[in-house]
Amino acid sequence: MAASGPTKIAWKLQEFVAHAGNVTCLVLGKNSGRLLATGGEDCRVNLWSVSKPNCVMSLTGHNTPVECIQFKDSEELVVAGSQSGSLRIWDLEAAKILRTLSGHKANICSLDFHPFGEFVASGSMDTNVKLWDIRRKGCVMTYKGHTNAVRCLRFSPDGRWIAAAGDDNTVKLWDLSAAKILTEFTDHTGPVNIVEFHPNEYLLASGSSDRTIKFWDLEKFKMVSCTEVESTPVRSILFNPDGCCLYSGSQDSLHVYGWEPPRCFDVLPVNWGRAADLCICSNQLIGASFSQVTVSTFVVDLNRVKKTGSIVQGTVEDEKLFNLPVMKVAALRRNYERPLTTCNRPQSKVKEELENEGKNQSAEEEKDDKESTAEIRNPEEYKEIFQPQNAIARTPPRRTDPFPAPPEDDTISVKESEKVIPPTEVHSPAIKKLQADQLNFHPSAASTPNNRPEAPIIPIAKNEPIGLKAADFLPNNKLADLSDEDAMGQIQKGHDTMCVVLKSRFKNLDTVRAVWTTGDIKTSIDSAVTMNDLAIIVDILNIINLKPALWKLDLCPSIIPPIDKLLQSKYESYVQTGCTSLKLILQRFGLLIADNLVTLPSIGVDITREERHQKCKLCYKQLKNLLPILQSKAGMPGRQGSAFRELQLLMAAFE
Repeated sequence: MAASGPTKIAWKLQEFVAHAGNVTCLVLGKNSGRLLATGGEDCRVNLWSVSKPNCVMSLTGHNTPVECIQFKDSEELVVAGSQSGSLRIWDLEAAKILRTLSGHKANICSLDFHPFGEFVASGSMDTNVKLWDIRRKGCVMTYKGHTNAVRCLRFSPDGRWIAAAGDDNTVKLWDLSAAKILTEFTDHTGPVNIVEFHPNEYLLASGSSDRTIKFWDLEKFKMVSCTEVESTPVRSILFNPDGCCLYSGSQDSLHVYGWEPPRCFDVLPVNWGRAADLCICSNQLIGASFSQVTVSTFVVDLNRVKKTGSIVQGTVEDEKLFNLPVMKVAALRRNYERPLTTCNRPQSKVKEELENEGKNQSAEEEKDDKESTAEIRNPEEYKEIFQPQNAIARTPPRRTDPFPAPPEDDTISVKESEKVIPPTEVHSPAIKKLQADQLNFHPSAASTPNNRPEAPIIPIAKNEPIGLKAADFLPNNKLADLSDEDAMGQIQKGHDTMCVVLKSRFKNLDTVRAVWTTGDIKTSIDSAVTMNDLAIIVDILNIINLKPALWKLDLCPSIIPPIDKLLQSKYESYVQTGCTSLKLILQRFGLLIADNLVTLPSIGVDITREERHQKCKLCYKQLKNLLPILQSKAGMPGRQGSAFRELQLLMAAFE
């Protein structure tokens, strides 16, 4: 039933704990838009139905963390690459391992299935791209040329070419049938993280850490255009199914781009952090991101997103450019020609061939496959997702209903968050305790009042001065009874005190700045802490938070105690700064602190190691003191509650 009144354009769909260890990668099923696979440091691949928090299937077999995952277009197969350089392919409908492939000498960084044939491509930190024949269980071609890790692979829609993006700032294009490189694009000035082919035309888009997206003509092998520099590296892009525009999942925002001429059609705020993957279903864009052990999914209503009509990027010298018509680029370059014989070999026949080929594998390969399992965790959802694949081939696919949009005043929309089946056997007691809280993070109406802090929170933005009312400066008698001189005297009460406070703060900041300019950040932090003025602490932390590289382990023992006070402050800006600083500390030093709690025996005297051990022990004690605050505030609604829940998860390593 449609909600009455305005609804959100973008909203969070769900947030859940996905693995016992940190999540390392995820991928959305592009065919249905309703299937999600995650890989983690626990060496598992977990499958989820988008919008539902229960794990449908858990795939095991890898002995090292899973680095990347990819679905076949039909979503019947999934391949995962690990740190050891091996690939494993599972048949999701049959719930079993199909292939184990080995050959890379380093981490697998990228994967893609051929759109028609039974092939899969893999890119690695060993700089090679390998093409595997799934039926014959072997590498049929190795493409060399990159000088650094290969971060993304994509087959062209017609299956003739493969594009590879690497940390060497290049995009290489290979012809599969000729087994040779066609061209190399070298205009990026940073590592290239993602490439995508236009769904119809001979056009390629590439996103890079140089914070730009470049469009390449695949007939002339020249750059068509380049977007303006974004605020963060480009890591996820997706063409609209009809090819009219390109979506870029930027940091906490969605950009919509055109390329002839270069323009930005729309920018939408979406609080997904760093989007890891995008897909489109029912005219909704689904975005997924991960942080530590949690995965979050978001929805953007594309019916309300501008896809045409924006001005050209950059400086406009001619007013006529504002009235440029939307160019129909379909006439500018030719389209891909798909093979007409792709339906002649049904999937059942392909699987039968794969199984027959598998009977001839070696004893070592059989052992690897036996170690791989596909555990069905939710039989009902498994049948709902994968059993329809057994229907008659001519049966039209089921129509997927769009996700309902929450009303504008709703802070969070999460479905089915009450009953949760754990995705894996969680060994950490901290994760066990937090799992239910994280999955049920939308507080109920009954529990909200009990979790609210006693002191009211003063928001960052306010329409009127905080705590200042004209009546407070005047006596109870009527204003008309006062002369102008008396009225001004009443208003100026406290003015001298305020001036003293501001002068003292300026003097303290100047002292801190003088120490800071010497390059001794630790001493400047210590001097600020001894001043016992939270405003000074907030000013300094806001600077350090903008440059995370400034954070060192030496700073943590000095700064964690003031963060304790910031988290309990009545000012929202103070709380926000405290949360950001604590998050950076836990992300950068959490594992280091946890690993150094126990002193391992060593030969001789290692003073540096002993000092690090003592610092980590002190930080551990200080962080443990923050746990009650995080637990008490995790039930708060809105942005603050979400921040405290994320901090709780990061603190799980110390339980």
